[in-house]
Amino acid sequence: MEYRRFNNIIVARIDRGEEILEKMKEIALKENIKLANVNALGATNDFTVGVFKVDEKKYYSNTFQGNFEIVSLTGSINTMNDEFYSHIHMSCGNELGEVFGGHLNRAVVSATCEMFINVIDGRVDRYFDSEVGLNLFKFE
Repeated sequence: MEYRRFNNIIVARIDRGEEILEKMKEIALKENIKLANVNALGATNDFTVGVFKVDEKKYYSNTFQGNFEIVSLTGSINTMNDEFYSHIHMSCGNELGEVFGGHLNRAVVSATCEMFINVIDGRVDRYFDSEVGLNLFKFE
């Protein structure tokens, strides 16, 4: 992985064999990011995404392996209890044009991943909402 910071924008290249969420966290901790939005595209050959079933308050995950283009990777970096936190969704398409996606749990880069992190001057923490079953934004 390599990246450069241009004022509040970080442009990163995540390389073959690297795990996207791990590298994103590495950048966020090194750059002391407390709030940002994230966008990326690229290619993966091994990823896991989940869907949250609200009535059960539980995530169900699916793992995919093969040749996939990252059609969209989007989400946020912020904090929960003053610690790093991220919420990322990803959609990937196969050679037939079928797209699979959801809440990103893990994705290994097969060729490259080009990521843009827009650092926001501010801070939004999270709290666990037992009624919904998710970690939600907490505005103070």
